[in-house]
Amino acid sequence: MENSPFVDSLIFDDQGLIPVVVQQVDSGEVLMVAWMNSEAVIQTLETGQGTYWSRSRNEIWVKGATSGNTQSVISLAKDCDADTLLLTVDQLGSACHSGDRTCFDAEVIQFEVSP
Repeated sequence: MENSPFVDSLIFDDQGLIPVVVQQVDSGEVLMVAWMNSEAVIQTLETGQGTYWSRSRNEIWVKGATSGNTQSVISLAKDCDADTLLLTVDQLGSACHSGDRTCFDAEVIQFEVSP
């Protein structure tokens, strides 16, 4: 998939990256936020597995390749500005490298909402 109209329509930052919000298909919970370059987007579209760009290692990584905690892709959408992606997945196991279900489990501040 060298030339993809979907990939060509995306707006990447000056480092060639685009943020991606990853959401669990059945619960709607946000699992993680990661980065993709065009190669990671294309690989995700071709394989149906969550594939990202590691800014710390400067390389492509497939979620679950070493941990077994894989992400089967359900859908991929771009936002109205085409500068952020929403990846809906079926997560097997933990999404966070810490072992938590999501990357947002460590500390949650609750607010009281008045009617």
